[in-house]
Amino acid sequence: MRHLRNALLTVMATGLAVTALAQVPAAAAPAAVPAQPKFLSASQLPASHTPWTAGPIRKGVPAEGSVCTTGIAPAAGTRHRDFRTELDTNARQTITVAPTTAKAKALAAELRGALETCLDRLKEQDPGLEGEAFYQGRINVEEGAHVYSIDTSYPEVGSTDIGLYSVGRDGRTVTVVEWGQMGELDGAPLEGFKKTTRTAVAKLH
Repeated sequence: MRHLRNALLTVMATGLAVTALAQVPAAAAPAAVPAQPKFLSASQLPASHTPWTAGPIRKGVPAEGSVCTTGIAPAAGTRHRDFRTELDTNARQTITVAPTTAKAKALAAELRGALETCLDRLKEQDPGLEGEAFYQGRINVEEGAHVYSIDTSYPEVGSTDIGLYSVGRDGRTVTVVEWGQMGELDGAPLEGFKKTTRTAVAKLH
C-alpha cells in the first residue's frame, strides 16, 4: 500500500508541474526587422560606351551633394550609391526611408520642386550659364516616378553638360536617380534612363 501511495503522489506531482508549465505564457517572438530597400546594380543603368562601376552603398547623404537637391533629404534614414564609367559619365542613387507615408510624400514633392527650379537657381548663381530644362513625364510604377532633364552650357568656353533626374516613391521610401555627362540632350539615353528609373522604384521593396 505504501508503494502504491508513493506512486500516486509522484504522478500527482508530475501532473502539477506539467500544468504549471502550460500556464507560463510563451515568450513573444522578436519582431521581424524590415528589409532595407534595394539599390540599382551597375548593369541596370543606361547603356554606356564603357562599363559602369558601382561604388559601395553608404549611409547618410552624399558628402558632395547633388547640384539640384542638396540639403533636402535628411541624413537619418538615407543611403546613397555612386556609379561611374571611364568616359566621365556618372550616376547616383539616393534612397530615403521616411518615418511615415505622409512625410515620404512631402519629401518627394519637395525634391520634385527643387528639380523644377534648379536651372533658374543655377543661372542666378552663375550669370554666364545657359541651358534648358524639361519635364520628361511620369512613369507608372508603385506610387509613381517623375523624370526631368537639365541641359547646361557655357558659350564662352564651349562646354555643354546634360543631366537626367528622377524622383520616385514606394510607400514610405523615396528614391532619386541622377545621371550626367558632357554633351547635349540629343545624345542622352533618355529612354534608357526611364527604364532605369522604373527598375529603381520597382526593386525598392
